[in-house]
This record gives sequence, structure tokens and C-alpha cells, in this order.
Amino acid sequence: MNPADSPVKAVLFDRDGTLVHDVPYNGDPERVRPVEGAREAVALLRAHGIRVGVVTNQSGVARGLISDGDVRRVNRRIDDLIGPFDVWAVCPHGPDDGCHCRKPRPGLILWAAGRVCAAPADCVVIGDIGADTEAAERAGAHGILVPNDRTRPAETAAAAHVAPDLLTAVRALVTGPPRGRVPADERPVEAAYGTDPASTGPRTAAAQDDDLPGPAGTPFATAPGPGAFRPGDAAHRPPPEPRPGGAGTPAGNGADTAEPARTRAVPDAGAVCGPGVGHRRGRSS
Repeated sequence: MNPADSPVKAVLFDRDGTLVHDVPYNGDPERVRPVEGAREAVALLRAHGIRVGVVTNQSGVARGLISDGDVRRVNRRIDDLIGPFDVWAVCPHGPDDGCHCRKPRPGLILWAAGRVCAAPADCVVIGDIGADTEAAERAGAHGILVPNDRTRPAETAAAAHVAPDLLTAVRALVTGPPRGRVPADERPVEAAYGTDPASTGPRTAAAQDDDLPGPAGTPFATAPGPGAFRPGDAAHRPPPEPRPGGAGTPAGNGADTAEPARTRAVPDAGAVCGPGVGHRRGRSS
């Protein structure tokens, strides 16, 4: 089968600006506001047996602006409102930390794909800035950009696939990988389901309790979900970044031929980035 015709096995979402409205360095669960169509999009994927996850840069941890616990609490709130998600992959490093996981590097994508037992080529990454789609490309996955008012015009112009909103992007994936520059599937959400989308309604209190990733004391490496990891956690380190020309290198992946000497072997999940030159608030951390 042509890889382009393979069914999508997992969709990995950026968090801030994609699933929820971007609140820079948010550590308060009460400030979480899902974007329009986010819950329906995730429910639609789950109804079709497609795994769902979140891959997010959270440099506020490295910057000292938020704590690991803050990230856990916000993620748990998102899991309750939109999920449940099968995997969470969090990079807490800063732009200058030289980690493998911070987008646009592919580490988060590769690690999350492995956790849901999917090849990167069978995964789609949906995000709102160029770092998201670049990370997808470098990992060998598909990428769809869903622009918002913080997306740079150059990022939209460079994206291989662009969707006007999250639900449109997801509807186009239930039958296979994205095709064409602008995925279009304007069917009503009920038609896209093919069944009664009863699962899109509010969950009962019992169901919400079942979805909680773990008790309040759950280590950051597993809360929420088994997919969040921190630097230094050898058991949950993402695979090394593919090298140009090496085995398993995605076609066209020629970036990052050399790592800075101070780069950690593979930072654990949950690590955050430290302050970096040119960092812009209101975009991906």
C-alpha cells in the first residue's frame, strides 16, 4: 500500500492556540478555554478508532514562571474538558537548552507516536504555528496548520496543508492522511461520524472521574496520561533525533546535522525551555 493511502492511526495536537486559547505561561486551570470545535474534533477521532495525543512546549517551567504542578493541573483540566487523550508529551525546556524534544525538533512527535504504537508516517500533527508543522515534517509525520491571529503569514504560506479550523482539519482525516494544500470536508459533524455522535455530549461525573490521569500525587512523568515525560527519565526518553542519511531518516530531513555540545542525551518529558533570544509571548512556548 502506498504510505499516502495508509489510514491515520494517531493525531497529535499542539496545546496552546490549537486545542485551547493561548494564555501565555498559563498555570491556572480556571483560565483554560477550549477553542471552538475542539471537543467535537477529539470525539470524532475517537469514534473512528484514531488515537489522540498532545505535544506541547512549556518553556514557562524552565523560565521559572510556572511549576511542573501547574502544567499538570492545566493539562488535567484540558483532559477533562476535551479528552481523554491517549498520550501527553511535554517539553519543559527553553529555546537555548539544546534538547531533542522542543518543537520544531521532532523528539516529542517521535516519542508520542511510539507511546501509541504508531509509525510517524501514520500520524498527523495539528498546530497553529510553523514549529508544529516543521516538527511533524522532521519526524516523518503529516502536518496541518490551523492558523489563528498569532500565526505569521510566512508560516501559513510555507505549510503543506492548511485548514480553516480544527474540526475541518479533523473531518478530513477520518478517511486518510491530508490531501491537497487545503483539506476540505464540509459535511455536518453527524455525517462525518457515520453514527449517532452521542459521545460528544457532556460526560457524567462518574465518567469524568474515570478519565482522571491519576491521583493528585501522580508524578509529572505520568500526569495526565502516561505520555508526559521529563528530561533525565531514561525509561521514557524519546528516540534520538534522526540524522540525515541515517537509517530511518525521513525523506528530505536534512536539518540539525550537528547537536550543540551541551545538548542532553534526551531530556525527559515535561522539561521546559529556558529564556531564549527572540521568544515571543502569545505563541508556542
